[in-house]
Amino acid sequence: MTTKIAYQGVAGAYSEQACLTAYPNLNAVACETFVEAMTMVEEGRAIYAMIPLENSTAGRVEEIYRLIPKMNLYVVGEHFQPVVHCLLGIKGTKKEDLKTVASHPQALAQCSHNISKLNLSPIAKLDTAGSAKEIKELNDKSFGAIASSLAAKIYDLEILQEHFEDIRGNTTRFFILSKNKEIPAYDKNQSYITSIIFQVRNIPASLYKALGGFATNGINLLKLESYSAKNSLNATGFHADIEGHVESDCMKRALEELSFFSTEVKILGTYSAKNEHYIKRR
Repeated sequence: MTTKIAYQGVAGAYSEQACLTAYPNLNAVACETFVEAMTMVEEGRAIYAMIPLENSTAGRVEEIYRLIPKMNLYVVGEHFQPVVHCLLGIKGTKKEDLKTVASHPQALAQCSHNISKLNLSPIAKLDTAGSAKEIKELNDKSFGAIASSLAAKIYDLEILQEHFEDIRGNTTRFFILSKNKEIPAYDKNQSYITSIIFQVRNIPASLYKALGGFATNGINLLKLESYSAKNSLNATGFHADIEGHVESDCMKRALEELSFFSTEVKILGTYSAKNEHYIKRR
């Protein structure tokens, strides 16, 4: 049986840190793309994939919401990883030597104010740790990168400023994806999240009617995101994170009403809530 957990990026990525924190006994495997990480799980070459969904500063990871409806995987958990961005340069570099700074677009967005203060030109790259690896290879003091302290250690780089992010407490929420359903047994004293995707019928006030069952059953919607469904400009799909367990009576009633006003409903998974700040126990 495999003991691998897949993530997108290279060694030193924040996704690797998330893997090591959540599953220290599994072997974290780097993948070039999110699709490759998900495919490893679909094909049984990895147990889980650690996929970033949103960041407290920069918002959602747009690509993931496009991929989720196409995947054949289940959400079996969530993980919240604190993000401490570091401004990196090759050994001997000082801040005033830098002219450009490279990183993933999300990281650049999370550090935009500090980048402007140093009058640096941001360069978007595929991932944070890959940017660190690249400036090591360039060996030019004018090139900087935004990445983790782990990346600095791996690629032997100078940390020019720790906590380079604009807002302290910066956190990324990850989905843990599996080929198999792993729904925890329902315990009314525990907090759960059920994640779903759905597409409403083409009728007036369809979204309002579809979500009405959650209101009448006293269920809290934690997140609602939209995306273009099935490569169409006329159809809209929705991703929802809902407070509650799929086996609870109130959730069953709400999902039944949702299905009545929807052309498609898919339950991605039910899992224990890890962030008690926005979950109220019932």
